[in-house]
Amino acid sequence: MIGVHQVLATLGDGDAIGNEVLGIQRVLRSAGYESEIFVETAARRLEPLTHTYHALADFSRPDNLLIHHFSLGSKASRTAYALPDRMALIYHNITPAEYFVNVYPALARLCFLGRRELRAYAQRCDLALGDSAYNQQELDAAGFARTAVLPVVPDFSHLNIPPSPLVTAQFDDGWTNILFVGRLVPNKKIEDVIRYFDAYQTRVNPKSRLLLVGAHAGMDRYVVGLRRLLTTLGQTNVTLVGQVSNAELTAYYDVADLFLCASEHEGFCVPLIEAFYKQVPVLAYAAAAVPATMDGAGVLYSDTDPMRVAALMDTVLSDAALQDAIVEGQLAALRRLQSTNFDQTLLGFVEQALASPRMAAPRVTKDFWKQFDADEMLEDLRITRPSAYRALAMAQ
Repeated sequence: MIGVHQVLATLGDGDAIGNEVLGIQRVLRSAGYESEIFVETAARRLEPLTHTYHALADFSRPDNLLIHHFSLGSKASRTAYALPDRMALIYHNITPAEYFVNVYPALARLCFLGRRELRAYAQRCDLALGDSAYNQQELDAAGFARTAVLPVVPDFSHLNIPPSPLVTAQFDDGWTNILFVGRLVPNKKIEDVIRYFDAYQTRVNPKSRLLLVGAHAGMDRYVVGLRRLLTTLGQTNVTLVGQVSNAELTAYYDVADLFLCASEHEGFCVPLIEAFYKQVPVLAYAAAAVPATMDGAGVLYSDTDPMRVAALMDTVLSDAALQDAIVEGQLAALRRLQSTNFDQTLLGFVEQALASPRMAAPRVTKDFWKQFDADEMLEDLRITRPSAYRALAMAQ
């Protein structure tokens, strides 16, 4: 029996990629393929569903297909690269490093190197799939010969539960609730969300609040900057909620009057679709994959002047008929997305990868990745410190 296995650095519990990995495994097993998941780490609850990447060699066969969920580069990725199995890559995007340089330098370097390492797989993969057209374009730019889109079709079961009564009691009080859901990270421009809300709250509607729902682990410096901005603005109606349970998340969507997004870089942005599902009008900055994800629904803006965005917020929030029309458009977009036959699309790509002329077997010597890393360091030096690079070249 042919094996179609998945490889990734970390299997998270409840995140979009983790849910997709488990869904892909269900589809593959239902279609008769052997299908295991190989990781470096996994959430404790999911550990029994995975194998350590060290076991990849034991399952490896030339006729197998490895589905590699590429993130920042990992030991799991590099192990899979060296095996004789066919490989298909799923790219969920890597945030450009410049967003983290001033707040999390170590992560900035990982993002920089991850985007570089992605190019090494262009000659290794029989097929490369983006989970959005935006991500497919990045794969094309990275030199992959065969690319396509495997659409994200979110599972909303985590929102089909009773909402947290504590959240509902605290925030369902007649005030206007502006909501953002997502990690508090620089590319999502939380500072802009705060500025837009401040303009709306101080100039239009004093009985309004902003709820920022999302984890911010490792982003201490960025969060300090956000709190400093709140102090400068004198803004006391903003709550940095942090990470929440599914019951709490359901409640935050239930009490929300508007979902406000200012993100500059998204590979897809699942919370937009969650807001569609929960019938919350969405106002979002038209950048990266966001317009394609919204598929003509919601309200997009391109002018980032806080007063203009505040005026848009007021236009939506003060007109019940307009809100109903926006929600209906969002539900129509959601129906289009959900009409995608994910199982059939996935299996079609698996069959395509298994039947296509295979890429040449990788030539990976013992020091392959050591040499790759050394080349990356030299390239980094050439770009960031050209005089030092020239001096090094002259010394050799």
